Amino acid sequence: QVQLVESGGGLVQAGGSLRLSCAASGRTFSTLAMGWFRQAPGKEREFVAAISRNGGSTNYADSVKGRFTISKDNSKNTVYLQMKSLKAEDTAIYSCAARDGVLRYFSVNAYYTGSRDYDYWGQGTQVTVSS
Repeated sequence: QVQLVESGGGLVQAGGSLRLSCAASGRTFSTLAMGWFRQAPGKEREFVAAISRNGGSTNYADSVKGRFTISKDNSKNTVYLQMKSLKAEDTAIYSCAARDGVLRYFSVNAYYTGSRDYDYWGQGTQVTVSS
């Protein structure tokens, strides 16, 4: 089993920045492809960003492209989401997710954008952007 714990959420003014972290345990981190998703009140959960097992491939939702950056530090078992130029519409609960390369094989360069592609989820961290 993999445990994921997010941190770094909070209240920030529009135009500000935050960095979210997600620490993983229970599996060698390099076997995990990671993703960030968010869910705003009354809305469906949506994809934000994804990164491959080796950290070499990334993908972003159009709504955050150019403002958010996902990165993965396999030596620290942590994935990050650097968020800049935040907008009120970025307000949501942000959750990290892991796809397990031990459960089934997939390429070290593959990333995944669907919530059903992931095996494990963190509890989420609240991000609130005031306008």
